Amino acid sequence: MARVVCKRKAPDAALFIGSGKADEIKLLAQMHGASEILFDQSLSPAQQRNLERFMELPVNDRTLLILEIFAQRARSHEGKLQVELARLQYLSTRLVRRWSHLERQTGGAGVRGGPGEKQIELDRRMIGETIKRTKERLEKVKRQRSTQRRQRARRDAFQISLVGYTNAGKSTLFNALVKARAYAADQLFATLDTTTRQLYVGAAADGSGVGRSVSLSDTVGFIRDLPHGLIDAFTATLQEAADADLLLHVVDAANPGWPEQMQEVQRVLAEIGAAEVPQILVFNKIDALEIGQQPLHLQDSYTVEGLTMQRIFASARTGQGIAELRALLAQVSLPAPQDAVEDNALHLQTEIPLAAL
Repeated sequence: MARVVCKRKAPDAALFIGSGKADEIKLLAQMHGASEILFDQSLSPAQQRNLERFMELPVNDRTLLILEIFAQRARSHEGKLQVELARLQYLSTRLVRRWSHLERQTGGAGVRGGPGEKQIELDRRMIGETIKRTKERLEKVKRQRSTQRRQRARRDAFQISLVGYTNAGKSTLFNALVKARAYAADQLFATLDTTTRQLYVGAAADGSGVGRSVSLSDTVGFIRDLPHGLIDAFTATLQEAADADLLLHVVDAANPGWPEQMQEVQRVLAEIGAAEVPQILVFNKIDALEIGQQPLHLQDSYTVEGLTMQRIFASARTGQGIAELRALLAQVSLPAPQDAVEDNALHLQTEIPLAAL
């Protein structure tokens, strides 16, 4: 309904913003009849509580908004567990403002709570127990994912993961490459659950090598100021990127802020231990660019933080550049000709004695 921008050298300890700016926001909210105030920053529990008392309206922050979006998008059992863990960890620090009945509980047989135990202490203990149970269930999911990765490694499957800023078109590109029907929409965090499919890549453009199937995974998108609680909760999902042999870094070429989005993705990749994994840059959505902004060539190289990477310009929606991307994937994922010769020689050496028998 209205937007206010505030610049400060440092956040105010009590209100995050100054009292004058808080008065301005309160007056603006009353003028427009707003029912909630949302901060595009992370607020401490004390700041959130003080702001609500000051403005007499519900006040929420960026972290809660992302959690709410995640809760709507989660479909699989694993995704729901991850969102629930992050939500519980977020709420556990904000119990103080959730209760108006903080009187001490009465002790005695059959009565909830111990002698003199406050309601907030009881709820904190209950949330702590729920967090512990959720972590144990997520640990089981993590072990299952680890087993699946080991099985793919034993099959010598070349693993490729799609990474990128949220709403860069990763799921649409995933569907275009493997003819899958993964959910894709023009919205934040349309994908929360990792989907893995087999992608067949033919021989390299120069005719070397033979075709093979590689493993392609669609992962959750990144965003600026992603809450650390979410990174911790989504460790099992993000591990797919860290364990990959190659990352397809999808960039929304039509977004004016794509350089900042690329930097944020690189920062998160470093945080999860995937900074050393080789990358191919896919500048997606070129169909949305103006005529004067169209690339002269669909394939070139681009330097990111001192590293030169192959870059493909593509449109997952129209199919432009997909053939070039497939050819590049074949070139990168297929073994070198010398390796192929050695593999064939080894295969013959093991087959001849068997044939003789």
